[in-house]
Amino acid sequence: MKRALVAPDKFRGTALASEISFAMADVLDRAGYQVGLFPMSDGGEGLLEVFGGSNRSAVVTSADGRRIIAPYRLDGQTAVIEMAEAAGLTLAGGAANNDPLYATTKGVGELIKAAIFAGAKKVIVGCGGSASTDGGLGAIEELEPVVRLKGIELVVAADVEIRFSEAAREFAAQKGATPAQVALLTQRLEALENHYFQRFGVDISSLEGAGAAGGLAGGLAAIGGHIVPGFEVAAEFNGLYEALEGASLIVTGEGFLDSHSFLGKVVGRVVSLALEHGVQYLVVVGDCDPQVKENRRDRSIIFSLVEIVGEEQAYRATLESVRITLESALKLHGLGSL
Repeated sequence: MKRALVAPDKFRGTALASEISFAMADVLDRAGYQVGLFPMSDGGEGLLEVFGGSNRSAVVTSADGRRIIAPYRLDGQTAVIEMAEAAGLTLAGGAANNDPLYATTKGVGELIKAAIFAGAKKVIVGCGGSASTDGGLGAIEELEPVVRLKGIELVVAADVEIRFSEAAREFAAQKGATPAQVALLTQRLEALENHYFQRFGVDISSLEGAGAAGGLAGGLAAIGGHIVPGFEVAAEFNGLYEALEGASLIVTGEGFLDSHSFLGKVVGRVVSLALEHGVQYLVVVGDCDPQVKENRRDRSIIFSLVEIVGEEQAYRATLESVRITLESALKLHGLGSL
């Protein structure tokens, strides 16, 4: 029996990665495949789910200064944190309600500290979905004196590949920043690079991924954190790399395909792995930027729920729409026995 793998990211706002995985697996099972499920995350929202969900919580400061309860996971001496649970844009009420100049990562520092006090010796911080562009300053100030991190392995799971000073130019507008505010935030980040070098002796200016979560990744790197692609953290944990051997098909996807999807995000990483291992792949997304799809040589394997079932059904009945869309993709490419 042929083996197929499903390795989607979440469809933000409509379905978890695990829910999308089960919907895809249902179709592939009926098509005659032996299916392996690997719900994924790029280090942003959904990383906790990959590791089994939260089992602890702490009261921390949100990006807009409120006191909130933030979940995290502690297994033995390993903690998993999503920065978005403390300083996420969704928690701040979206871009329209966010204050991009004052949004803070203070709560992320509080959450890291809580995990360490609970016994963690290794802390994995998922960097994605942020409201802030403070370069991690709020978190670092909360963790001072950083000597308390001695003996702690701090893994910074980045969801993008941009450098520290690029964070505002690339993503601050999505967090509600005006062009003038983007320029000011960029100046702040450039000043912080120098401050971190003077304070901690670490040059983060050329670190790939340091701009993740509004520069939080770079800030944590300055105090000893190790930046790694969030996708790798998830894939190593759930065994995706090993599962690729002998697979004949892999299906991935996300809520919206855009130019960033192939720059460190789940879809781009899965496609690269498939090409590396010579595995047939399909991409099923909620919707996509038509220009991005048109510019792809592999555009014939990209399928959008909105294109197949329409926008209303894609949002109202996402999981059923995933099933319909994947079934159409398999039939079009003559894959399986539907």
